[in-house]
Amino acid sequence: MVNGKMKNKRSAKSQSIIRMTLLLGILIFVNVIAQFAFERIDMTQEKRYSLSNSSKDLAKGLEDIVYFRIYLDGDLPPGFLKLKNSLKEMLDEFRIYSNDNIEYEFIDPSANPDEKQRVELYKQLSQKGLFPTNLEENEKGQQSQKIIFPGAIVNYRSQEIPMQILKSKFGGNSDVMLNNSIENLEYEISTVLRKLSREKSTSIAFLRGQSELPTKKISDAANGLSDFYIVDTVNINGRLNALKDYKLLIIAKPDSAFDEKDKFVIDQFIMKGGRVLWLIDKLAMNMDSLEKRSTNVAIPLELNIDDMLFRYGVRINSDFVLDMQAAPIPVVTGYVGNQPKQEIFPWYYYPLLSAEGKNPIVNNLNMIKTEFASSIDTIETESVTKTVLLSSSKLSRLQMAPARVSLNILREKADPQMFNRRNVPVAVLLEGSFNSNYENRVPEAIASSKDIDFKSKSENTKMIVVSDGDVIASYVSKKGNVYPLGMIASLDKHLATRVSF
Repeated sequence: MVNGKMKNKRSAKSQSIIRMTLLLGILIFVNVIAQFAFERIDMTQEKRYSLSNSSKDLAKGLEDIVYFRIYLDGDLPPGFLKLKNSLKEMLDEFRIYSNDNIEYEFIDPSANPDEKQRVELYKQLSQKGLFPTNLEENEKGQQSQKIIFPGAIVNYRSQEIPMQILKSKFGGNSDVMLNNSIENLEYEISTVLRKLSREKSTSIAFLRGQSELPTKKISDAANGLSDFYIVDTVNINGRLNALKDYKLLIIAKPDSAFDEKDKFVIDQFIMKGGRVLWLIDKLAMNMDSLEKRSTNVAIPLELNIDDMLFRYGVRINSDFVLDMQAAPIPVVTGYVGNQPKQEIFPWYYYPLLSAEGKNPIVNNLNMIKTEFASSIDTIETESVTKTVLLSSSKLSRLQMAPARVSLNILREKADPQMFNRRNVPVAVLLEGSFNSNYENRVPEAIASSKDIDFKSKSENTKMIVVSDGDVIASYVSKKGNVYPLGMIASLDKHLATRVSF
């Protein structure tokens, strides 16, 4: 009996030794394998900290330290504290793949007890491109405000750029905006790294020759694009090779007809893989025309490109999209003594567009302000996929050309039953292989010319069609001051006085 117990003890001891040896062997094996392979495991259900392959490649490609000075610290509300912690965790994830080439510090811009120095820091951060946010605090019944700058100044070698962390949204719920900001952290960090480390080799161009938007109005857009691309302007003038050096052509609000030769050059640019951003006004109208007369009539612009767009898969209609979800303009509603009293009213011809779906081009964007936009129809086209990027709200309507536009519409309360259209497309992405607008239309000598190298079917490429040329335009004041894109500048006061209540 005793011998049996001793045998069992020896057997149990032997099994324990075997298990321990096996466990040690597994640990050694795992460590050896880890020397050759590395993989991060994200245990969160929504995979919040799993970087995309492109983000990992960006981090791995850093050749020097990228330093983030993040002005989001101190006594923060829970939502902003969550944003701070999420940013820290995301930067830590980037740092692992960057071979420790990412460093950061969190700074409280309001920590300095000297008010003069605090204000000076606020001014410096604003000048560098960070936007402040006011937080209202209630302590022992006393209301106070605290200024924070939910953003970062990022340095890499001799470069310095701002990174805005909080993604505000017009009319949006604060909790939703904070959650969207957290979801966008990887994108924001990746964008900054791409700006700092990318060697610009791709050239894009704004088209000239059809009275497109002037230089000042596209200057902010061009500056933003210049972070990633070599930005140029180009006038085709019938030259077959005018676009050969460019990857993308931006056609921003032309107001005169295209020559057939230039159309052919653009068509063949697309057939050879070029991409086009069409920003097209279908009807001629702007607020300047209402300064002289409070009522005007909009008529279609003859641009001679309808056949091209139809062939590629869209039609811009001769109408205006009016929307109850619209940007405001000031209106004089009376006088106090001899001083005009102004109120803000939505101008239905300035729809604030929402993103359709989750396409990365528009996902989590703020509402997009448009001016006198038209509706877009998609056309059944072989081998081309259409995706609506921006559309009107659920309370919109169409006004067909010739469209009588009057500021006096603001004197009447809008009837929601008149706004019976919903989600009218205003921006559409086209992807795939396009048919040439000149297929079976060119002489044999052109079709067979080796110098021209005519193609009737495109390589896989993309284009975006937006039915508002001003969507890319900055506001330029009468004094010539250029406002950044995204800033809705008030219209001149004398325009508002044309409508009195």
